Amino acid sequence: MSAKLELLSQSLQTVLGDRLRSIVLDRGEVTIEVAAEDYLGVAQELRDHGDLCFEELIDLSGLDYSAYGNRVWVGARFAVAVHLLSVSKNWRLRLRAFAEDDGFPVLESLVGVWPSANWYEREAFDLYGIMFAGHPDLRRILTDYGFVGHPFRKDFPISGYVEMRYDAEQGRVVYQPVTIEPRENTPRIVREENYGDVGHG
Repeated sequence: MSAKLELLSQSLQTVLGDRLRSIVLDRGEVTIEVAAEDYLGVAQELRDHGDLCFEELIDLSGLDYSAYGNRVWVGARFAVAVHLLSVSKNWRLRLRAFAEDDGFPVLESLVGVWPSANWYEREAFDLYGIMFAGHPDLRRILTDYGFVGHPFRKDFPISGYVEMRYDAEQGRVVYQPVTIEPRENTPRIVREENYGDVGHG
């Protein structure tokens, strides 16, 4: 581990203390996890504390841990991972927090800390159904306003729930249940009549 990552790790432990659920240094990256209740406060400290100085939020993404690593996941299902950059300190950090309720996942919005979180949080809401309390304009950003469900959830059906089409008689777009029948895609193999026989070839 580099001296810079060691210093960052020590600073995080000193500043955040018991609010750190975990800190992992792997492949030259530092990831910390905090509880949902500490998420907003920790974000403010990461930005404002003189030993940390994470001025920029680079990315925020939703995560669905159901069937994580092709096994049954134990614990909360939905999380958010936030990628931060300190220009003045020249280091990066990943901040992760799990929403406590899988049925209605909610975390505090970070828009007040880093305005760049705005569209990223809208994307996580749209694709994963994660709500962000205090967000100034939480609405869909990639799917249609009438879209049913959240397509990046691992239990979302590949064909979706509804399809839309233009109805000439009604003069508008209409929604209806999906009409695509599930099918098994088996590749057709074409071989010569005596393929594989000994002595032919």
